[in-house]
Amino acid sequence: MISCSGVGKRYPGGLTALADVSCEIAAGEMVFVTGHSGAGKSTLVKLFAAIERPTAGSIVVNGQNLAALRPAALPYLRRNFGLVFQDQKLLFDRNALENVLLPLAIVGTPPAEATRRAQAALDKVGLLDRAKANPIALSGGEQQRLAIARAVVNRPAILLADEPTANLDTASAAGILDIFRAFHQVGVTVIIATHDPQWSGQPDTRVLHLAQGRVSA
Repeated sequence: MISCSGVGKRYPGGLTALADVSCEIAAGEMVFVTGHSGAGKSTLVKLFAAIERPTAGSIVVNGQNLAALRPAALPYLRRNFGLVFQDQKLLFDRNALENVLLPLAIVGTPPAEATRRAQAALDKVGLLDRAKANPIALSGGEQQRLAIARAVVNRPAILLADEPTANLDTASAAGILDIFRAFHQVGVTVIIATHDPQWSGQPDTRVLHLAQGRVSA
């Protein structure tokens, strides 16, 4: 599903975030990308979704070489992905249901179907009873669950998360992990960048460890 070959990422000013990264992630896997702060975890996740482009090597997603994709094709590629960011990027001028409806509106889903799917996504993360609440009224864990509902409402094949529990307490983080595992169990490919050691060693998962921008055994 995702294949990286000799991938490097160098930013202006000389910062090398990734160097010669090669890896394979199969459909249906749950993979934790781990490593110290600055190891390149977030960069690799962004490269997978073509939010950023590599400066060396190639990334192939579902048979498509990202380097060969025209800018106009990127929105269609990204429909394969559900993205969960550390800062969540929620819209605080809309309630929870409206936040989840937004991706469906972008792709032109009919309103009745969109509402049904958004409510189902909120139900999956335990937030259906908070559908009319503004995100500012939700706890940190609830905001992260809302971000997950928005990420999965388009039924993506791949769920990418960048440090999804960085600002959560232990109990809330465990609840978020349970949600990701539930999606993995129904066949979604789940890739999570995390520095949290409690996420390593989970059953039926694989760890891709980065050290100083390189894959480390």
